[in-house]
Amino acid sequence: HEIELMKHSGHINYLCHKLLEKNIRPGITTGELESIAKKFMEENGCISSTKGYEGYPGYLCISINDEVVHGIPGKRKLKNGDIVKLDISMIYKGYHSDSAATYPVGHISKEKEYLIEHTKKSLYEGIKQVKEGAKLGDIGHAIEQYAHEHHLSVVKELCGHGIGNELHEDPDVLNYGKAHTGMTLKAGMTIAIEPMLNYGERYVYMLDDDWTICTEDGSPSAHFEHTVLVTKDGYEILTGE
Repeated sequence: HEIELMKHSGHINYLCHKLLEKNIRPGITTGELESIAKKFMEENGCISSTKGYEGYPGYLCISINDEVVHGIPGKRKLKNGDIVKLDISMIYKGYHSDSAATYPVGHISKEKEYLIEHTKKSLYEGIKQVKEGAKLGDIGHAIEQYAHEHHLSVVKELCGHGIGNELHEDPDVLNYGKAHTGMTLKAGMTIAIEPMLNYGERYVYMLDDDWTICTEDGSPSAHFEHTVLVTKDGYEILTGE
Protein backbone atom coordinates (compact mmCIF):
# COMPACT_ATOMS: atom_id res chain seq x y z
CA HIS A 1 0.00 0.00 0.00
CA GLU A 2 2.81 2.42 0.89
CA ILE A 3 4.68 1.61 -2.33
CA GLU A 4 1.54 2.28 -4.38
CA LEU A 5 1.19 5.74 -2.79
CA MET A 6 4.86 6.46 -3.52
CA LYS A 7 4.40 5.28 -7.13
CA HIS A 8 1.52 7.71 -7.55
CA SER A 9 3.54 10.54 -6.01
CA GLY A 10 6.43 9.62 -8.30
CA HIS A 11 4.22 9.62 -11.40
CA ILE A 12 2.85 13.11 -10.62
CA ASN A 13 6.46 14.20 -10.01
CA TYR A 14 7.45 12.89 -13.46
CA LEU A 15 4.53 14.69 -15.10
CA CYS A 16 5.46 17.91 -13.30
CA HIS A 17 8.97 17.69 -14.75
CA LYS A 18 7.54 17.24 -18.25
CA LEU A 19 5.25 20.24 -17.82
CA LEU A 20 8.04 22.49 -16.57
CA GLU A 21 10.42 21.31 -19.30
CA LYS A 22 7.94 22.61 -21.91
CA ASN A 23 7.99 26.02 -20.21
CA ILE A 24 11.78 26.41 -19.97
CA ARG A 25 12.82 29.22 -22.29
CA PRO A 26 14.91 32.41 -22.21
CA GLY A 27 13.05 35.16 -20.36
CA ILE A 28 10.90 33.06 -18.01
CA THR A 29 11.62 33.62 -14.32
CA THR A 30 12.33 30.88 -11.81
CA GLY A 31 9.35 32.19 -9.84
CA GLU A 32 7.06 31.65 -12.83
CA LEU A 33 8.26 28.05 -13.11
CA GLU A 34 7.57 27.62 -9.39
CA SER A 35 4.00 28.91 -9.83
CA ILE A 36 3.37 26.39 -12.63
CA ALA A 37 4.67 23.56 -10.39
CA LYS A 38 2.62 24.68 -7.37
CA LYS A 39 -0.61 24.78 -9.41
CA PHE A 40 0.10 21.38 -10.98
CA MET A 41 0.82 19.75 -7.59
CA GLU A 42 -2.39 21.14 -6.11
CA GLU A 43 -4.49 20.04 -9.10
CA ASN A 44 -3.16 16.50 -8.62
CA GLY A 45 -3.69 16.19 -4.87
CA CYS A 46 -0.03 16.67 -3.93
CA ILE A 47 1.79 19.20 -1.80
CA SER A 48 5.40 20.34 -1.94
CA SER A 49 7.85 18.51 0.32
CA THR A 50 10.25 21.46 0.34
CA LYS A 51 7.98 24.42 1.17
CA GLY A 52 8.75 25.17 4.82
CA TYR A 53 11.22 22.27 5.13
CA GLU A 54 13.69 23.54 7.75
CA GLY A 55 12.57 27.02 6.67
CA TYR A 56 13.08 26.58 2.92
CA PRO A 57 10.79 29.12 1.17
CA GLY A 58 10.24 27.48 -2.24
CA TYR A 59 7.85 24.89 -3.66
CA LEU A 60 10.79 23.37 -5.54
CA CYS A 61 14.52 24.02 -5.93
CA ILE A 62 15.71 25.77 -9.10
CA SER A 63 19.47 26.12 -9.58
CA ILE A 64 21.23 27.73 -12.55
CA ASN A 65 24.70 27.10 -14.06
CA ASP A 66 27.27 27.05 -11.20
CA GLU A 67 24.49 26.63 -8.61
CA VAL A 68 24.59 22.96 -7.64
CA VAL A 69 21.37 22.60 -5.63
CA HIS A 70 18.84 24.39 -3.40
CA GLY A 71 18.47 27.52 -5.51
CA ILE A 72 15.42 29.51 -4.38
CA PRO A 73 12.84 30.47 -7.06
CA GLY A 74 12.32 34.19 -7.54
CA LYS A 75 12.68 37.02 -10.06
CA ARG A 76 15.77 35.72 -11.87
CA LYS A 77 15.19 35.21 -15.58
CA LEU A 78 16.60 32.26 -17.52
CA LYS A 79 18.96 33.24 -20.33
CA ASN A 80 19.97 31.56 -23.56
CA GLY A 81 22.95 29.31 -22.79
CA ASP A 82 21.99 28.63 -19.17
CA ILE A 83 21.49 25.17 -17.73
CA VAL A 84 18.77 24.90 -15.09
CA LYS A 85 18.32 22.21 -12.46
CA LEU A 86 14.77 21.45 -11.29
CA ASP A 87 14.63 19.43 -8.06
CA ILE A 88 11.01 18.52 -7.37
CA SER A 89 9.83 16.84 -4.15
CA MET A 90 6.15 16.24 -3.41
CA ILE A 91 3.87 14.42 -0.99
CA TYR A 92 0.82 12.34 -1.93
CA LYS A 93 -1.26 11.07 1.01
CA GLY A 94 1.76 11.26 3.31
CA TYR A 95 4.34 9.71 0.96
CA HIS A 96 7.18 11.54 -0.74
CA SER A 97 8.80 11.39 -4.16
CA ASP A 98 11.98 13.22 -5.11
CA SER A 99 13.34 13.75 -8.62
CA ALA A 100 15.78 16.15 -10.27
CA ALA A 101 16.94 16.86 -13.81
CA THR A 102 19.11 19.41 -15.59
CA TYR A 103 17.74 21.16 -18.66
CA PRO A 104 19.28 23.37 -21.36
CA VAL A 105 17.93 26.90 -21.91
CA GLY A 106 18.07 27.68 -25.62
CA HIS A 107 21.43 26.86 -27.21
CA ILE A 108 24.09 25.72 -24.74
CA SER A 109 27.83 25.11 -25.03
CA LYS A 110 29.37 21.73 -25.89
CA GLU A 111 30.84 21.63 -22.37
CA LYS A 112 27.41 21.99 -20.78
CA GLU A 113 25.93 19.40 -23.15
CA TYR A 114 28.70 16.98 -22.16
CA LEU A 115 28.15 17.67 -18.45
CA ILE A 116 24.38 17.06 -18.70
CA GLU A 117 24.77 13.87 -20.77
CA HIS A 118 27.29 12.23 -18.49
CA THR A 119 25.72 13.31 -15.19
CA LYS A 120 22.48 11.69 -16.35
CA LYS A 121 24.37 8.55 -17.40
CA SER A 122 26.14 8.44 -14.03
CA LEU A 123 22.72 8.31 -12.32
CA TYR A 124 21.79 5.22 -14.33
CA GLU A 125 25.17 3.62 -13.62
CA GLY A 126 24.29 3.98 -9.93
CA ILE A 127 20.72 2.73 -10.37
CA LYS A 128 21.97 -0.37 -12.25
CA GLN A 129 23.66 -1.55 -9.04
CA VAL A 130 20.36 -1.69 -7.14
CA LYS A 131 18.93 -5.10 -6.21
CA GLU A 132 18.31 -7.12 -3.07
CA GLY A 133 21.63 -8.19 -1.57
CA ALA A 134 23.69 -5.41 -3.17
CA LYS A 135 25.63 -3.04 -0.93
CA LEU A 136 25.00 0.68 -0.64
CA GLY A 137 28.65 1.32 -1.52
CA ASP A 138 28.12 -0.31 -4.91
CA ILE A 139 25.94 2.64 -5.96
CA GLY A 140 28.39 5.36 -4.98
CA HIS A 141 31.34 3.47 -6.41
CA ALA A 142 29.65 3.10 -9.81
CA ILE A 143 28.72 6.81 -9.94
CA GLU A 144 32.18 7.99 -8.92
CA GLN A 145 33.97 5.64 -11.31
CA TYR A 146 31.81 6.77 -14.24
CA ALA A 147 32.24 10.47 -13.34
CA HIS A 148 36.02 10.22 -13.12
CA GLU A 149 36.26 8.23 -16.36
CA HIS A 150 34.53 11.20 -18.00
CA HIS A 151 36.69 13.82 -16.24
CA LEU A 152 33.87 15.18 -14.08
CA SER A 153 34.11 15.78 -10.34
CA VAL A 154 31.72 14.50 -7.66
CA VAL A 155 30.32 16.90 -5.06
CA LYS A 156 30.95 15.02 -1.80
CA GLU A 157 29.18 17.33 0.66
CA LEU A 158 25.75 16.35 -0.70
CA CYS A 159 24.17 12.95 -1.27
CA GLY A 160 21.07 10.91 -1.87
CA HIS A 161 18.93 9.45 0.90
CA GLY A 162 16.26 7.08 2.03
CA ILE A 163 12.71 8.32 1.33
CA GLY A 164 9.18 7.33 2.36
CA ASN A 165 6.86 9.13 4.72
CA GLU A 166 9.73 11.55 5.33
CA LEU A 167 11.61 13.36 2.56
CA HIS A 168 15.03 12.53 3.99
CA GLU A 169 15.42 9.23 5.81
CA ASP A 170 18.34 6.91 6.53
CA PRO A 171 20.51 5.78 4.87
CA ASP A 172 22.68 8.41 3.20
CA VAL A 173 23.24 7.35 -0.42
CA LEU A 174 26.70 8.66 -1.31
CA ASN A 175 27.86 9.40 -4.86
CA TYR A 176 31.32 7.97 -4.13
CA GLY A 177 32.75 5.07 -2.14
CA LYS A 178 33.93 1.49 -2.18
CA ALA A 179 32.07 -1.38 -3.81
CA HIS A 180 30.88 -4.24 -1.57
CA THR A 181 30.74 -2.01 1.54
CA GLY A 182 27.94 -0.44 3.54
CA MET A 183 24.34 -1.41 4.22
CA THR A 184 22.85 -4.42 2.43
CA LEU A 185 19.86 -3.47 0.27
CA LYS A 186 16.60 -5.33 0.85
CA ALA A 187 13.49 -5.58 -1.33
CA GLY A 188 10.94 -2.94 -0.36
CA MET A 189 13.48 -0.24 0.50
CA THR A 190 13.01 3.10 -1.27
CA ILE A 191 15.97 5.40 -1.87
CA ALA A 192 16.69 8.61 -3.76
CA ILE A 193 19.86 8.43 -5.85
CA GLU A 194 21.13 11.84 -6.99
CA PRO A 195 24.59 12.48 -8.44
CA MET A 196 25.72 16.12 -8.56
CA LEU A 197 28.71 16.44 -10.89
CA ASN A 198 30.81 19.50 -11.75
CA TYR A 199 32.64 20.33 -14.97
CA GLY A 200 35.49 21.75 -12.88
CA GLU A 201 36.65 21.07 -9.32
CA ARG A 202 34.38 19.35 -6.79
CA TYR A 203 34.54 22.10 -4.15
CA VAL A 204 31.41 24.06 -3.23
CA TYR A 205 30.25 26.90 -0.96
CA MET A 206 26.92 28.27 0.29
CA LEU A 207 25.49 31.66 -0.66
CA ASP A 208 24.35 34.18 1.96
CA ASP A 209 20.74 32.97 1.53
CA ASP A 210 21.82 29.92 3.62
CA TRP A 211 20.47 27.55 0.96
CA THR A 212 22.02 27.86 -2.49
CA ILE A 213 25.15 25.72 -2.98
CA CYS A 214 27.56 26.84 -5.76
CA THR A 215 30.78 25.56 -7.25
CA GLU A 216 33.82 27.31 -5.78
CA ASP A 217 35.50 27.74 -9.17
CA GLY A 218 32.34 28.93 -10.95
CA SER A 219 32.21 25.88 -13.23
CA PRO A 220 28.79 24.54 -14.28
CA SER A 221 27.20 21.76 -12.26
CA ALA A 222 24.52 19.21 -13.21
CA HIS A 223 22.12 17.19 -11.05
CA PHE A 224 19.92 14.18 -11.81
CA GLU A 225 17.81 12.19 -9.35
CA HIS A 226 15.26 9.38 -9.23
CA THR A 227 13.34 7.76 -6.40
CA VAL A 228 14.03 4.02 -6.71
CA LEU A 229 12.41 0.91 -5.21
CA VAL A 230 14.67 -2.07 -4.41
CA THR A 231 13.15 -5.33 -5.71
CA LYS A 232 14.13 -9.00 -5.37
CA ASP A 233 15.86 -9.05 -8.75
CA GLY A 234 16.65 -5.39 -9.37
CA TYR A 235 14.90 -2.06 -9.08
CA GLU A 236 11.92 0.00 -10.16
CA ILE A 237 12.19 3.73 -10.85
CA LEU A 238 9.20 5.38 -9.13
CA THR A 239 9.77 8.83 -10.68
CA GLY A 240 10.05 7.60 -14.29
CA GLU A 241 7.37 7.34 -16.97
